[in-house]
Amino acid sequence: MTTTIQYILLIFLLSLAAPATPAAETPREGAGKIIRLNEIEVLDPEAAQTDAEESLSGILNEIKILDLKTARQIALSANPSLAAARDRVVQASERVMQARSAYFPKIDAGASGARIWRSDTQLAALGDPDDPEDTFTADLKATWTLFDGFARKFRNLSARYGEQESREADTDARRLLLAAVAAGYYNGQLAREDIAIAKADETFNMRQAHEAKAREAAGTGSLSDVLNFKVQVNSARTRLLLAQQEYEAAMIGLAGLLGIPDSRFPGHITLAELSDETPEEMTLPDTENLIRYARTHRPDVRQDEYALRRAASDVGEARSGFYPTVRLAGSVDGERTDNMGFDGDDIGGALTMTFDFNLFEGGYTRARVREALARKSETQNTLKDTRIAVTAQVRDAAEVLKLARDQLVLQRASVKLVRQNRDLVEKEYQAGQASLVRLNEAQRDLTQTRSRLVLALVSLRRAWENLRAATGEILTDVENISERKS
Repeated sequence: MTTTIQYILLIFLLSLAAPATPAAETPREGAGKIIRLNEIEVLDPEAAQTDAEESLSGILNEIKILDLKTARQIALSANPSLAAARDRVVQASERVMQARSAYFPKIDAGASGARIWRSDTQLAALGDPDDPEDTFTADLKATWTLFDGFARKFRNLSARYGEQESREADTDARRLLLAAVAAGYYNGQLAREDIAIAKADETFNMRQAHEAKAREAAGTGSLSDVLNFKVQVNSARTRLLLAQQEYEAAMIGLAGLLGIPDSRFPGHITLAELSDETPEEMTLPDTENLIRYARTHRPDVRQDEYALRRAASDVGEARSGFYPTVRLAGSVDGERTDNMGFDGDDIGGALTMTFDFNLFEGGYTRARVREALARKSETQNTLKDTRIAVTAQVRDAAEVLKLARDQLVLQRASVKLVRQNRDLVEKEYQAGQASLVRLNEAQRDLTQTRSRLVLALVSLRRAWENLRAATGEILTDVENISERKS
């Protein structure tokens, strides 16, 4: 090795050993504030959160009527629990990169310098050495694993399947979030319809109270009728206050699901009107087809399938302990006293191949294999249990949907009959042919039947969303909010 090569090698070693100079902070568009630590970019969480809150605030300012689809899109973009699930996916992806690094050689560089003061005894034994003496060393080492019983292969497979597990877990979190948003949204719509029903009841009784007062003044009515209708007005107002409280609670819960920081919508936002049922909503799906779809599309089922594959890979990694390990290593070392002027006489090297084969370790490897096999069996049983649970959820949701549809048909017919009856009783009361008690009953029946109709309609919508969540189909028609804005 020539002196020039030796100096180049030394400079290379020292440059590797020198500490890295932290770079200045550099911004990245759309990603918040970026802090660079030893050449590694790290997202500043506080700045990122501020940017996200400002973006969400801008979106909410553009919305006047919040429909279910938009609510879901906002939740997918801003809900912090979903952001945490995405972070877990990133962690799993980085574990894949860590496992893949085992296929590459490991290269290490080192350098040191020391000043040595020797004792009088050492000086006497060495003759006439320099005291103190400066010693400098530098080395470059490379190690490459050629064979490890396929442990690297199975670790990579395990990491990849673990990454897929995290992705499916993220998808399942989205499925559950979408179902929760739908439930919260329909709770809000139900409460708002109850507000409208209570207001209509209040208006009806106020009109009756006004007419009763006019009849009393004309001498054809009684004070008890006036007082009765005033009591009914107060009862309607009580129901109105309760419905308004339910609406506020539903909106607070929905805002929390959407990731709004203070769990409160701006005052200008209102929910979309509760529309009537469609023919498609009144048509029952084929349960068996839904079950087959759920078994192949539910993310929690796929998550358990990847967990089973990962467990099988762990068995292979455990069995790698029965095989030898072959490594190739090379090193270049330099050592010099007094100064750092390395030359050819100061530099040496070595090339080594090692073969390691464990003969006995107290049954450790066999125990690892048995543990991995037991974990695989556990995962198989977990997968079976998940499939059974999914099947049960789909069947139950389908039965609830059928019941909700039948109830809606009955309530829709009942409202027509009860409204017609109330109108007839009202005319009879005004003509003096029906009692006040009969009118109160007819109005109360109408109010209750209208409330049951709204509840039946909302129950039908909830049942559809629960069924779609049970099958995983709820994930198919959701766009990303960024695509919507573009």
